Amino acid sequence: MAEPAYVAIAGEYARKIRAGELPAGVQLPSYAELAERHGVSDIVVRRAIELLQNQGLVRAVRRRGVFVADRTNLVRIAPERQMETAETTFGNESNHPVRVDRESQRVPASGELAEILGVEVGDQILHVVTRASENRQPIHISDTYQPIGIEGVSAAKYLEETIADRPPVPTHAEWLRVTPGDLVKAIHQRFTDEQGKVVMVSDVSYPLDRYDAFVFRMTLN
Repeated sequence: MAEPAYVAIAGEYARKIRAGELPAGVQLPSYAELAERHGVSDIVVRRAIELLQNQGLVRAVRRRGVFVADRTNLVRIAPERQMETAETTFGNESNHPVRVDRESQRVPASGELAEILGVEVGDQILHVVTRASENRQPIHISDTYQPIGIEGVSAAKYLEETIADRPPVPTHAEWLRVTPGDLVKAIHQRFTDEQGKVVMVSDVSYPLDRYDAFVFRMTLN
């Protein structure tokens, strides 16, 4: 599926910002200039800028324009990030080569996972390990578990995340090349359907210094 124009434009500027080509405080071209440069409508440009704002990369100043934000943050709760692939996510953060590898296998559910996923102890569940590196430097690793027959987060309605700075599990420490005793940014995710049934759990680790801050964004009804 072709990438929407606004996502492609936002991705181009996100890479430049994270790479330092557009330092903090620099003003982006006007909406009209961006529309002409990329051959798109003003609506497309506005959606691209909104996506950059949602990712914490730019800020809009009334009657002045759009400027690169002072800090690079990771916005955790944003549909565009939660539903996109790891390749797209990390590719939009850097100009360096990004590699994502996945290993999938069926494993027997432990007592803890059986209780979380609503299956019997020993039942087969899907375990996916995702590893990402940027310019050959490890930047991400995750362990995901879900019942057999459920693919990804297509059945999920809600996402709950818990973030903490803590020592990584051995496999995450090995991949991220963490010195014993050092911490990582650890994220536990729980995806549930409309009835509250857990359809996937995931434990994610990032290097502690990869992002300045984690920003949560949500809609209040």
